[in-house]
Amino acid sequence: MNISWVITKKRGNFRPVLQYSIKLTDFERELGVPMVRIESSIPKPPEASWEYCWPGQNERGEWTPAEFHQLTTPAHKTGEATGILRLPWRESGEFPEVETSFQALREAFERVLEETAKSAPLRLCGCLETSTQTRRVIAPAFAAERFLRP
Repeated sequence: MNISWVITKKRGNFRPVLQYSIKLTDFERELGVPMVRIESSIPKPPEASWEYCWPGQNERGEWTPAEFHQLTTPAHKTGEATGILRLPWRESGEFPEVETSFQALREAFERVLEETAKSAPLRLCGCLETSTQTRRVIAPAFAAERFLRP
């Protein structure tokens, strides 16, 4: 699984935006690995739909995160997922929890991947023929039909 991301922020009171992309390898897709979802340590800002945050409001005032963003791996059928998350405004512009959260997602996915890979491929074939006992019962009728056929 390959994860890439970028955080961008406009000058001023605008909130940073995290854009990410997750892509499964062909091997992971072929295994049919289920989607994995985790609650990240990336805080979801109050009024998360707002592109901006004024001084003294929301996360720029006294604020303790109440919600955190969810991260999910892509479905094996599509193999790719992208996302855009609005991050809380920060004076420092640092978001170490982004990398930490993607590492946690990768680790959770790898645990599921390892379990999935343990399920070995299988091919079972079978064949049944008419039993000897039944052949003895139908043989006289079959022979008579062939013998008496014009």
